Amino acid sequence: MSNKAPSVSPSRVDSADAELLVVHEATQQLSHMNDPDTVIGHMLRLLSQITGLNRGRVVLPDASGEVMEIRYSYGLLAAERERGRYRVGEGVTGRVMRTGQVAVVQDIDAEPVYLTRAVDRDVLPPETVAFLAVPILNEDQPMGVLGAHRIRERHRPLHRDITLLRIIAALVARVLKVDDLIREQTAVLAEENQSLRQALSSSNEGAHGILGESPALRQAVRQTLHVSPTQATVLLNGESGTGKERFARMVHLTSPRCDGPFIAINCAAIPDQLLESELFGHEKGAFTGAVSAKKGSVELASGGTLFLDEIGDLALDLQSKLLHVLERQTIHRVGGTKDIPVDVRIIAATHKNLQEAVNKGQFRIDLFYRLNVFPIHLPPLRERAGDVKLLARHFLQVASQEFDRNAVFERGVLDRLAAYRWPGNIRQLENVIKRAVLVAQNGWITVVDVELILTHESHVTDHLEAGGTPRPASAPSDAPVQGSCWSDLGAPTVKVADAAPVMPARGYRWVREDESEMLLHALEQTGGNKTQAAARLGMTARQFRYRLDKLGLRER
Repeated sequence: MSNKAPSVSPSRVDSADAELLVVHEATQQLSHMNDPDTVIGHMLRLLSQITGLNRGRVVLPDASGEVMEIRYSYGLLAAERERGRYRVGEGVTGRVMRTGQVAVVQDIDAEPVYLTRAVDRDVLPPETVAFLAVPILNEDQPMGVLGAHRIRERHRPLHRDITLLRIIAALVARVLKVDDLIREQTAVLAEENQSLRQALSSSNEGAHGILGESPALRQAVRQTLHVSPTQATVLLNGESGTGKERFARMVHLTSPRCDGPFIAINCAAIPDQLLESELFGHEKGAFTGAVSAKKGSVELASGGTLFLDEIGDLALDLQSKLLHVLERQTIHRVGGTKDIPVDVRIIAATHKNLQEAVNKGQFRIDLFYRLNVFPIHLPPLRERAGDVKLLARHFLQVASQEFDRNAVFERGVLDRLAAYRWPGNIRQLENVIKRAVLVAQNGWITVVDVELILTHESHVTDHLEAGGTPRPASAPSDAPVQGSCWSDLGAPTVKVADAAPVMPARGYRWVREDESEMLLHALEQTGGNKTQAAARLGMTARQFRYRLDKLGLRER
């Protein structure tokens, strides 16, 4: 469709045909709404060339909102547009803006309210000239004014021109609204890009994927960069989700071992019977299935760095073997008899209080001192003032690329995210942003979207086991049972051999010190059977054992 308007004399076109032609041509321009200058200019040209509504202008408030200026026009000189400035309520245009009512000036020479400010009278035809102005409405509120001149003595009735101007004003409002949305979205994206660029270029941590400007985070980064050039063992303390592996990688990449391997092991994710082989390797025939010799992670990390996450969950017998590595830099493979020398730097991490574990006899004190040479505290997200917004913007860009979306935060979303306490820290924040991108309608992530997601997060957090995964509140016990049936309420009722029916397994609740007596009493009633004791208390066997360990009751 050509952008060139038909050049037709108004006197040669029937009124109804002229109106239809203008509306048809104007609506065709809506496909170019990303260019309001061209679209609105074309509409004003149609009004002039087809219907004789000349010198059309769209008058909009300036940045202050107190003064209106001619933003778009057809048939006006630059100087005339510059002179066309009105306060709200001033002149015909200002009154239309204030009242939202149509204005019809039958004769501009006889109307004292008409200011003749933009266009001098001697420029206009000598005949009687009328001026028509209609409000440009956004949800019934004036956002601007569309005005035009016409010769009064024409065969076209004024009311038809007013109706046509109303239609064009509605189309102009749509164009302006879309343009505002595009500008707002572009400004938000530009601000986010600028913030991320500043964060990445302002400090060394950006190069290692650690974003943040809070004092607590910068302190952790300074300590990390201070110790990385040495061979000292580093212990990273912090809650789950605070980025312990990223800090470990920073230590490795800024150390003399940066060209060597970096191997990460989660001690809590591998069963004890397999973890020894995973760490130290095994010889051929060491156990069933060991058809060939295999190097362990310690040996593979030789010349580089071994990161041991959740070191507090390491079994006592493996703790002694790890101590041997730290003291002598040698290992024994499972089933082997000879020492194998290694050259490895160990970085450990935990969310537990190792000093407390030492006091309870759950962690070797000599290993603790070997690991705790240079402790670094990684702050939780709730202690990193201002970093939530920066991280949220970063995760928004990453998620938008991953899911091929173009999502933007609505105003107020970042403030809501910053106010949340984030028990799952950075990992949880990333998860929330991904979900928000997926549920966003028309590319906008609203405060309502985020509120619903955070409400769900709070519910799930109430059913989390420490460092574990969500378990539904109605999940049945995972202990061996004689049989089970579903109650009328839909919750499982578990029956244990030779025992009365017990409560269904409940969701996780944080361990309390005053639970000790309750746990021991349940054990006494079941003759020391932990599975039955757990079922009596409405817990899974795993939850019961976890409490025994947490409260130091396993031996008792």
